[in-house]
Amino acid sequence: MIIVTGAAGFIGSVLIGKLNSEGYTDVVAVDDFSFPEKNKNLEGKAISQRVERSDFFLWLDAHHRTVQFVFHIGARTDTTEFNKAIFDELNVRYSQNMWNSCVKYGIPIVYASSAATYGLGEYGYKDDHELSFKLKPLNPYGHSKNDFDKWALTQEKKPYFWAGLKFFNVYGPNEYHKGRMASVIFHAFNQINATGKMKLFRSHNPDFKDGEQLRDFIYVKDLVEVCFFLMHHRKNSGIYNLGSGKARTFLDLVKNTFSAMGKTESIEFVDTPADIRDKYQYFTEADMSKLLAIGYEKPFHTLEEGVKDYVCNYLSSNKRL
Repeated sequence: MIIVTGAAGFIGSVLIGKLNSEGYTDVVAVDDFSFPEKNKNLEGKAISQRVERSDFFLWLDAHHRTVQFVFHIGARTDTTEFNKAIFDELNVRYSQNMWNSCVKYGIPIVYASSAATYGLGEYGYKDDHELSFKLKPLNPYGHSKNDFDKWALTQEKKPYFWAGLKFFNVYGPNEYHKGRMASVIFHAFNQINATGKMKLFRSHNPDFKDGEQLRDFIYVKDLVEVCFFLMHHRKNSGIYNLGSGKARTFLDLVKNTFSAMGKTESIEFVDTPADIRDKYQYFTEADMSKLLAIGYEKPFHTLEEGVKDYVCNYLSSNKRL
């Protein structure tokens, strides 16, 4: 059996689809299944069991002998949530329990970290283990992910294989339920459909023109390919960046969205809200050399390819993957 936590969510559900496509049907889906819109992501997928998040560790105690691998994708990911206790419970302590269970039962694990750990990027974006102890995340979500990374790195007992993946700006099918936390492409598609135009944040940094703030956007299909690779690789444990490795502007992203929709570009700029202006990232770009050095060779979608596929084959028909 393969465990996927956060199974009904955006990345978890796409990962299950990837596993199914590769012939893995004995998948145990772990999540809080009380959200009907999220549960639609699992329709049509081969899942052997659904286990509530709160019941999982008792379930694992009883079934660990048949578990081959854990993908711990589930987390509270809301960057606008400032109740630290929620993140401590769901992102830190739950992940620590997962780690300790994998140590106890000899199960390899891949878990989701985040590029939010890098804060403003003042130390760069290299997935060096020592850097984790210098980073200054900008919100409780980023802190929780970095707190767990640091905890994992200092543990004397580790799973025989483990990898923490720092997801950058992920976009793609199955994020329909995410609301404000969905990708900019998702919001652009809906805003363009509704109004014929797209609003972007104006730059408040003299080094960047309006719309030329840069992000590392990664298509979810590429992300799950890396997860699948690591499930078979099972060596070179550690923390890895997971982005495209190429920063692109928000203008690039929105122009490609207009193009994929077959609509004329109409872009307006609005002030970045004052309460987030001093914490706004103007540049992120994953250094992907570490993952490539262990043998990962599949090319990533360009932004043009990813946006076109997402808009034309999923968003335009409200289709899931």
